[in-house]
Amino acid sequence: MNVRSLRSGSLLLCLWVLPTAPLAAEWPVYGGDPGGRHYSTAADINTDNVAQLQVAWTFRSGDSRVHAKDMARTSTQSTPILLPEAAGASLVYCTPFNRVIALDPGSGEQRWSFDPQINLGGDRPFRCRGVAYAEDPATAATAHCRHRLYLSTHDRQLWALDAQDGTPCAGFGESGRVALYGASGHAPGDVSNSSAPVVAHGVVISGSTVIDFTRAQTPRGVVQALDAHSGAPLWQFDPLLDNPRSGSANVWAPLSVDSEHELVFLPTSSPSPDYYGADRVGDNHYANSIVALDLKTGNLRWHFQHVRHDLWDYDTPAQPILFDWQRDGVSVPALVQLTKQGLVFILNRLTGESLWEMTEQPVPPSQMRGERAALTQPKPIAPPPLLDSFLMPHDAWGLTPLDRADCRNQLEQLHNLGLFTPISETPTLMYPGSLGGPNWGGGALLAERGLLLVNVNNVAFSGRLVPLSSDAAAGNGPPAAGKRFRVVMQGTPYAVEIGSLQSFLGMPCNPPPWGKLVAVDLYGGRILWETALGSVHEMGPVKAPFHIEWGTPNLGGGIATAGGLFFIAATMDRQFRAFDVNTGETLWRYTLPVDATATPMTYRYRGRQYVVINAGGHHMFNRGSGDYLYAFGLPP
Repeated sequence: MNVRSLRSGSLLLCLWVLPTAPLAAEWPVYGGDPGGRHYSTAADINTDNVAQLQVAWTFRSGDSRVHAKDMARTSTQSTPILLPEAAGASLVYCTPFNRVIALDPGSGEQRWSFDPQINLGGDRPFRCRGVAYAEDPATAATAHCRHRLYLSTHDRQLWALDAQDGTPCAGFGESGRVALYGASGHAPGDVSNSSAPVVAHGVVISGSTVIDFTRAQTPRGVVQALDAHSGAPLWQFDPLLDNPRSGSANVWAPLSVDSEHELVFLPTSSPSPDYYGADRVGDNHYANSIVALDLKTGNLRWHFQHVRHDLWDYDTPAQPILFDWQRDGVSVPALVQLTKQGLVFILNRLTGESLWEMTEQPVPPSQMRGERAALTQPKPIAPPPLLDSFLMPHDAWGLTPLDRADCRNQLEQLHNLGLFTPISETPTLMYPGSLGGPNWGGGALLAERGLLLVNVNNVAFSGRLVPLSSDAAAGNGPPAAGKRFRVVMQGTPYAVEIGSLQSFLGMPCNPPPWGKLVAVDLYGGRILWETALGSVHEMGPVKAPFHIEWGTPNLGGGIATAGGLFFIAATMDRQFRAFDVNTGETLWRYTLPVDATATPMTYRYRGRQYVVINAGGHHMFNRGSGDYLYAFGLPP
């Protein structure tokens, strides 16, 4: 078992106070609750009055001024949390540079801020999806740091802060921080953090973000658990401990926690190198998996691998969503996992057993010498895939006969045997590409109905392996979305070249919508409705004066409320939208200064419901950046 316990046998853990289910109209955890349902019981704003929604307040962090030269390397992804009254009742979020800011929830006025002064080295983009909160019963009720915030930073520091004033907790690690990289000395460009840590039962757990594409052997993607009071190491889990020729099956997406059953769920990424696996033979457990660990010991309870021997960069991209599966009067603790390939897996979260029948789909072999692709990949019989990955030359799309013919010609030249066609030296269709399908924004679950709402990318890519002996020229990472990029995979004989499949006009070759919102009935195993998500009116060389709802690539998630609404931004059109959860109809929209590639949240404060979105753009979209936080409410 690839777990190393670092816990002292005499260490006694206290039960830390952390909500295990959504509280009425509150948002105390990154995903709304520790199970990541992205759902609020607040219903003041509903389908009848959402059209009246207006800006209640705005706040600017100041990053655009202080870090002006680095803003092009940022992705603004943070979702604020609302602290309980005992912890100060502040609205707290982090900026891409890991500054933590606490605001008055009713006015947006800043109460305090904390700057960890991160190391800005390396070439990875700056991002921070959120912070975690917990109450520490080992600290006196009125003492400093009884109420704590935890922050994982770009330069791999885990901070504990007092939730009421933002100052570091002196008894945690060294002056309030623990160096997660330990003695390895990895640079921020090699290993960083993006998602918020999780805290439960006196344990704080952090994943990592490991450098993609560029190396066969990368830093290990170790998940680390620390004592939430002292910062002492408790246990660690390496998804690829038994595979020394790889490394980065890390956990960059948000984690989920089941406090009742003392489980933490890890969505693990692909192994390195992403597109060439001749030296990492076998299925590469526990990469591309949902891994359930004992919260206190780190021991493996079960795992489910949704991609074997990944050759497509199909990371597990989203937070596992925990709920209780209802069928024939029986309630089963369950988990729903979205994947980049557009599949929806529903598992018993205590055993890993699929709650829908699972099939083994035969997949194409690799054309590469020495490569041993998996013979089959798992696929549930229901719900159906969220996008149709079947794309043939006669399906080519274009605005005119000329660009449609261009796309048809490109498709005719591609190696294309459907989903899971391994990449090779022959240009190969990659549909969906590594962007997904779903991505880290995940989905929102109306658990009592088994209704899952999820935003999906729907853009075809193509890729190939380029022998280094024939062409050593390569870049060092993916540029803006929509461009081709080439990266040398050090330690292999190849560079990889990938890009979206476009006509000479710059339009995707697959039919729109290129981004969509999908409603899934988990109990019935069917798609209830889907609708385009995003307008392309700002994406062309000339901006159109009206919306063109063909969908856009999207990053970030959405939230559902008891008011019958689904709120989401995520698109490349600066729009923040509210949809009717029953029909998919757009009921409200607001134009932000820049794209908002973060997941919103909502809360009630002093009798008024607010909906908050962080708008700052995304480095991949290359559409401008900012440092805005917007709060919306009904007219007072």
